[in-house]
Order: sequence, then structure tokens, then C-alpha cells
Amino acid sequence: MEEIAISKFKATCLAVLEKVKKTGQPILVTRFGHPIAEVRPPSFLHPGRRFGLRTHTGVVLGDLVAPVGDESDWEAAQTPHPGEDPK
Repeated sequence: MEEIAISKFKATCLAVLEKVKKTGQPILVTRFGHPIAEVRPPSFLHPGRRFGLRTHTGVVLGDLVAPVGDESDWEAAQTPHPGEDPK
């Protein structure tokens, strides 16, 4: 990967961006020899789709709107016993 000092990047920013666009290769921006940023082309220019990749691959098994269990099993549907404090 090509490296460029931050001072040179600041002076030639538009040219560096154009070079990255044309070559598709990232450029590492350094300060005192230590990397501080990486200039790379946008990821949408690279082939490959991430969002919606598994569209239309699901299978529906059973009824989607029917209750899962019997209503009599629900605690909220139970009538309180006489003398119990309702919650």
C-alpha cells in the first residue's frame, strides 16, 4: 500500500483522491511515520451486495396469525381465585 505524509496529502489532497478513484488502490496517510488514516475508494464501487442478500429465501411453516398455544394456558386469561389479591 502506498504511503503519503500528512503534509503532502494536505497539499495534494484532490490529486490523491483522484488517484485513488482511478486506481482503486488505498493510500495510507501517515504522521511522523505512524498511520493515521487510510484513503480508499467507496465500498459500493466493489461488486457484492450485502443488504437484501438473502431476499426470498425464507420458508413459512404453519399459520403466522394463529395463537401459539391455547388461551387457557395464559396466566393473564386466568380468573383470580376468591380471596386472592389481583396482581
